Amino acid sequence: MENKKILMTGNEAIAEAAIQAGCRFYAGYPITPQNEIPAYFAKRMPEVNGTFIQAESELAAINMVFGASAAGKRAMTSSSSPGISLKQEGISYLSGCELPAVIVNVMRGGPGLGNIGPSQGDYFQATKGGGHGDYHIIVLAPSSVQEAFDLTVSAFDLADIYRMPAMILVDGLLGQMMEPLHVTTSPSHQVTSKPWALTGAKNRKPNIIRSLYLADGALEEFNNKLQKKYSSIAEKEVIFESYKNADCEVLIVSYGMPARISVGAIDNLRKSGLKAGLFRPVSLWPFPKKDLAQVGKNKKILVVEMSSGQMIEDVMLSLDGKCRVEFLGRTGGEIPSEEEIIAKIKGMYGKNI
Repeated sequence: MENKKILMTGNEAIAEAAIQAGCRFYAGYPITPQNEIPAYFAKRMPEVNGTFIQAESELAAINMVFGASAAGKRAMTSSSSPGISLKQEGISYLSGCELPAVIVNVMRGGPGLGNIGPSQGDYFQATKGGGHGDYHIIVLAPSSVQEAFDLTVSAFDLADIYRMPAMILVDGLLGQMMEPLHVTTSPSHQVTSKPWALTGAKNRKPNIIRSLYLADGALEEFNNKLQKKYSSIAEKEVIFESYKNADCEVLIVSYGMPARISVGAIDNLRKSGLKAGLFRPVSLWPFPKKDLAQVGKNKKILVVEMSSGQMIEDVMLSLDGKCRVEFLGRTGGEIPSEEEIIAKIKGMYGKNI
């Protein structure tokens, strides 16, 4: 198995990871700041005998992914915030039909058209189910180009294992930035068998994929099945990273690029005598509630986000009111700085250190 190190943007890394994971169908529609993803697929899919379609709309793209997934193919779409909003009905249908797919959201400023600056304002939409009905999707949030590659491969595997959509949630900064990346040129992840797929019923009984349940109690029975699956995922598939939190007095909780910025703030705070640490959720759903409750015990907590405060709700629920939780957020495409994080933490102690 050959490995090589190349320079790639986060968007390109996500697309190449999908190729290496066995994705052979992509449908999408242009929107900044994720346009490098469809551009990359337009070039690479013909090279691997895959299918690239620039759909006529976001609605068309997600429904094309539905069809490809139902036929047993590893399928993917991508967009940025308002485009993902248009896909939400289709994501609900994928969830209701228990179809695997990978959706990438390279977040931009909002609400509405907003701007093309980086944001994390789509946390609620991603983790709480942006479409209709009681459903969840797996949500993974990388903080480096390498991790964007690795988690995209994992997303395809998890989507297949649990027969549900998985989302890669990044902000526009990570999508556009370039870093060295190790790419595995021979895929190590094999596409799983899908006996449920609609591949023709000449030599077997027909398969049925549906999300419509009209008989009394049938839909509740199906929803209970989904909830049982979600509970299993919440126990088995939690991912998080810790940084210098074994002895910390104040714990920063952050994900994606703000978590990466927080690392520099933590190092500088420790030089000034204040022991800070980081808890970085990588799986935003399932959220690492139990782990955060254990790590954050008896500590001051600062949540840092590029939003007006969305993940902070999951943080506070995890800590169950047992810790002091403060917030630092930037919106509208603005990025929190190390200096802002340091000043906020020092202010929590009411003194200069």
